[in-house]
Amino acid sequence: MTSLPEDPPSLINEDDRDTAVRRVQEAYAEGHISHDDLDERLHQVLTAKTRGELVSPLASLPEEDLGTTSTIAAAGGRIRRRGAWRVPRILKVESAFGRVHLDLSRAVFEHPDVDIELQLGTGRAKITVPRDAIVDVEDLHTGWKDTLYKTRRRSGLGRPRIRISGTMGFGRLKIRHARR
Repeated sequence: MTSLPEDPPSLINEDDRDTAVRRVQEAYAEGHISHDDLDERLHQVLTAKTRGELVSPLASLPEEDLGTTSTIAAAGGRIRRRGAWRVPRILKVESAFGRVHLDLSRAVFEHPDVDIELQLGTGRAKITVPRDAIVDVEDLHTGWKDTLYKTRRRSGLGRPRIRISGTMGFGRLKIRHARR
């Protein structure tokens, strides 16, 4: 009998490692593990090379709260959020025609990582992010104009991390960091 070749182990990336470190730190902060256990688990996470090596240090930890998904949709007109509004873990913004303006500079972030999925037909979109935010637009596909965004120098304490994905037909996305 011939055996099937095994799949090669799945290597972890920076996001996987960051998520695992955060889960271990949160478990310690919430009193689920001791200080010695924290040190041992962090060592395992930081030296892991494959996803399989992350199973053991994360095994008995509470499940990660993936948060909520909210959708803001409009066929036409404006979509606007500003002030001290709560940003969900996953925010979907859908608009066939019209403008979108999301001001996250004074928003309340309940999760360190936020995913914003844009599904826009025509019209402009503007997103103002907190001064220390890390923004990732690699998964955003634009049909007509490029995204206007100048990447800031990353700071070690840069939070929140905002990933913007989705598709934009005709229009332009402008992203800027708040001045204060």
